[in-house]
Amino acid sequence: MSMNLVTSLYLIASVCFIQALKGLSHPTTSRRGNLFGMLGMGLAILTTIGLIYKLGALSFAQGGAQVGIVYVIVGLLIGGTAGSIMAKRVEMTKMPELVAFMHSMIGLAAVFIA
Repeated sequence: MSMNLVTSLYLIASVCFIQALKGLSHPTTSRRGNLFGMLGMGLAILTTIGLIYKLGALSFAQGGAQVGIVYVIVGLLIGGTAGSIMAKRVEMTKMPELVAFMHSMIGLAAVFIA
């Protein structure tokens, strides 16, 4: 996987995210917005896994790429589980609280990354 391909895939994913925001701005296009968001996130995650595998094989000791991919999978499992639990528990009238919770998790992720 060349770095040009990685950059192109990330650019396509970012365009999908922009289209998702545009689609989510109106109720009639919200399904398409969600589809673009899922497509962009899936593309970004798969590109990141491919990049970890490529760079891990070159720069880490034996097993380095597997460790990086394990971090991605663990993060997906923890985040997906927490998000699913919160989404199923929250009623539509309490949606602002769910959005606030999700934003808090984004902030926590930024703290861990920093």
